[in-house]
Amino acid sequence: MKNAFRTPLVRWYRAHARDLPWRHPDTTPWQSLVSEIMLGQTPVVRVAPVYSEWIQRWPTAADTANATPAQILRLWGRLGYPRRALRLREAAVAIERDHQGQVPNTEGELRALPGVGEYTAAAVLAFAYGQRIAVLDTNVRRVIARAVSGTAAAPATLNNAERDLARSLLPRSHAAAAEWSIAIMEFGALICTARNPDCTHCPISTQCAWRAAGYPEPTHVSARRQAWAGTDRQCRGTVMAALRHSNKPVGRTDLTWHDAAQLERCLDSLLDDGLIDLTSEGRFELPN
Repeated sequence: MKNAFRTPLVRWYRAHARDLPWRHPDTTPWQSLVSEIMLGQTPVVRVAPVYSEWIQRWPTAADTANATPAQILRLWGRLGYPRRALRLREAAVAIERDHQGQVPNTEGELRALPGVGEYTAAAVLAFAYGQRIAVLDTNVRRVIARAVSGTAAAPATLNNAERDLARSLLPRSHAAAAEWSIAIMEFGALICTARNPDCTHCPISTQCAWRAAGYPEPTHVSARRQAWAGTDRQCRGTVMAALRHSNKPVGRTDLTWHDAAQLERCLDSLLDDGLIDLTSEGRFELPN
């Protein structure tokens, strides 16, 4: 049964995998970590050009550690959730300080790095080090839920049953397991998508438990995507954009936002997060 899923999916991946810069054979473990942090909550199309510029400028952990927070935040640009950028720099500092500049190759050491959680650690171990470990992002969880469990979507929260099932699907060899992990992830991103899955071009449609069950609806309601317009996130993003594009500190009157109270709240939260600094003249700038 396992081979019935694995063989056609891996064959599909070899024929249809996207040519992404972090998949090139000369990608280092550090560069793999950079890509995974960037991809955490941002689409591939937005990440690819920023990743390429980042690696050209700071190819190693040491290079990133030596960059200032302001430089990091400016290059991060509009990838969103800029705290990830600062955590990535903090991870680089920790790698230089504690691991002689080498990205660790154990799950425990990876998860001890700033900004690295269960998924990111597993992805680095599989894709950078070729280890046999289940890599569970939203795409992989959805494919396993549909193809194996016969449900439209994975549970709202990752659970041990999912982890055990994903591990049971791994090939025995480390190299084959790593390829399987990237293949099922790519398949979920391109074919077995959350909305409008392309079942016509699915290489495992005849084995899919969800299809066999008549495509039952999800048993739980997915969380609605947070609105953007008018939110604190948009306000914070507006402030960050103004500071990224200014070569000098910016005053409150230079920040254009329709709600003065919301702007003050967001400025306070950005200061608390370490994403901006307040100068002695009461103006704002990126941290140095």
